[in-house]
Amino acid sequence: MSNILIINGPNLNLLGEREQSQYGKEDYKFLEEICFKRSKELKISLKIEQSNLEGEIVDLIQKSRNDQDGVIINAGGYTHTSVAIRDALSLYKKPCIELHISNIHKREEFRHKSLISGVVTGIICGLGTSGYILAINSIYEMIQNGN
Repeated sequence: MSNILIINGPNLNLLGEREQSQYGKEDYKFLEEICFKRSKELKISLKIEQSNLEGEIVDLIQKSRNDQDGVIINAGGYTHTSVAIRDALSLYKKPCIELHISNIHKREEFRHKSLISGVVTGIICGLGTSGYILAINSIYEMIQNGN
C-alpha cells in the first residue's frame, strides 16, 4: 500500500469562509472527505496535515522522506516566499506535486512566481478542490510506475 501525504499551508483551514470567488464554497472538512474517499478507492494510505507555520511544514516534509511514497503540497502563501520549504522539498527525492486551488497566474502578480515549482515533479492549479483528486490520481500513477 502506498503512503501519501497532503500538506496544506496557511489559511487553507478556512476554506469556505475566505474568498469564495477564488477558493469556492466547500469547506476544509469537505476537502478532507473527498481526498479520503478517493484514497480509499485506490487503496492508498493517506495522511492530511495543515499548518499555518512555515517551520512545521518544513518538519512535515523532512519527516516524509522516511515514511511517505509521495507528497502533495499546497503551500498557500508560502509558495511565493519560502526558501525553507523549497529547500526541504528539494531533498525529497520521491514524487511531489505542487497544488493550488486557484489559478495563481490569474491573480496578483506576486502570486505568479512559485519558489517551489522548480523542485517538484508536477504542478496543478486553478481546478478548485477537484485538483486534489487529480493530484491523488497522478501521484498514485507515478508511484505505481516507479517515477
